Amino acid sequence: MLPALFSPLKLGPFELAHRVVLAPLTRMRAEPGTLAPHALNAEYYAQRATPGGLLIAEASPVLPTGFGNPNVPGIYSGAQVAGWKRVTDAVHAKGGIIFLQLWHVGRVSHSSYQPGAALPIAPSAIAIGGNLKTMTADGKVASYETPRALETDEIPEIVTAYRRAAHNAMAAGFDGVEIHGANGYLIEQFLQSHTNQRTDRYGGSIENRTRFLLEVTQAVVDVWGADRVGVRLSPYGIANGSGEPDPMPLYTRAVEALNSFKLAYLHLLEPRSSGAGRADVDWQNVPSAMVLFRPIWKGVLMAAGGFVGDTANAAIADGHADVVAFGRYFISNPDLPRRLAHGFPLTPYHRPTFYGGAEKGYTDYPAYDEMAEA
Repeated sequence: MLPALFSPLKLGPFELAHRVVLAPLTRMRAEPGTLAPHALNAEYYAQRATPGGLLIAEASPVLPTGFGNPNVPGIYSGAQVAGWKRVTDAVHAKGGIIFLQLWHVGRVSHSSYQPGAALPIAPSAIAIGGNLKTMTADGKVASYETPRALETDEIPEIVTAYRRAAHNAMAAGFDGVEIHGANGYLIEQFLQSHTNQRTDRYGGSIENRTRFLLEVTQAVVDVWGADRVGVRLSPYGIANGSGEPDPMPLYTRAVEALNSFKLAYLHLLEPRSSGAGRADVDWQNVPSAMVLFRPIWKGVLMAAGGFVGDTANAAIADGHADVVAFGRYFISNPDLPRRLAHGFPLTPYHRPTFYGGAEKGYTDYPAYDEMAEA
C-alpha cells in the first residue's frame, strides 16, 4: 500500500482522488496538416483517465512559430480547439480532470518548421551548441540554426499569444492550463543567463530575465484565474542546451515571484529527468529540486522525474512534494494508478515508439485485467 500517494488532495478548485498525475508527454501523433488532435488522441487520454485523477495533456504550441517537432498538436486554430474538445470530452466522460500545457520552443526548432522558412526566434541569437542535433520537418538530421533575436516590441505579441491560447484551451473544455517554463524552451531561454544576453528590460539582471515568465503567467491567470494555472520549471535540467551555472539565485527569485499569484501548483522536474525524452538519464549526487524549493514554494508542489510508486509515496510522505507526475510508465500502463494502488506489476515501456506513429506504443498497451485474461 502507498497511503500518501493515494490520499485525496485539494488542487485549486479540484479534489483529487489520488496523487498520481499523467505528466505532459510529447507523442507527435496529431493530425498532419491541421496539427489537431483526433480520435486516436482522445482514446489515448481516455484510457489514462480516472475519477478525480489529473492528466496534463502534452505541450501544445501557442503560435505557428512555436514548433520544433512534427505532428505536435497546437492550440491556436479552430480545428485544434475542436480536436482538443474531443479529448476533454472523452476524459470528462471517465470522471477525469485535464489541463493543457502551453508551449513555445523558441530556438529548439528549425527553419523547416517556421512560417516562410524563417529562422526560429529566441531571446538572443545564440544557437544550441555541442553535439545536439534536431530533426527537420522532412525527417533529416541537422544541426541547430542560430535563431533570430526577438525585438523588444515583439515580446508583448508572444505574451498575447499565450493569452489567446489560454482562451482557446478554455473553449476546448480543459479544466486548467500549465505553462511550460522548463527543458530549455522559450521561457527558460529568457530565464537563463547563457541563452539571454539581452540589454533591454528582458535581459541582464535576474529580475529582468524573469520578466517574460511573469508576464506570460499574468496573461494566463487573467484568463483562467490563478487556481486553474500551473507552471513547470526545471532548475537543474540540461535539456536542449539549457543549464544555469548557479540555479539557486535565479530560480529562488522565480519561485518567490510565482508565489504571489497563488497558482494551482508549481511543477518541478528533478535533475534525473533532464534528458527530456532523448534518453534515460540517471544523475548521481545532484540536488533535488523538490527538496530545495519546497521551503520556498507556498502552494501545492508537483514533482516529476524518474519516480516509481515507492519513491513517489516517500516524496509525499516526507513532505517534499504534494503530488507526483509520471511519464514513461504512464505511457506503458494506461491503468497506472490502479496498478500502483494494488501492487500489480508494471508493463515495461518501449522507447522507440514514444514519438510518432499510430496505435503501436500509444493506445495498444493493455490494462492489467486485460493482460490477466489474455
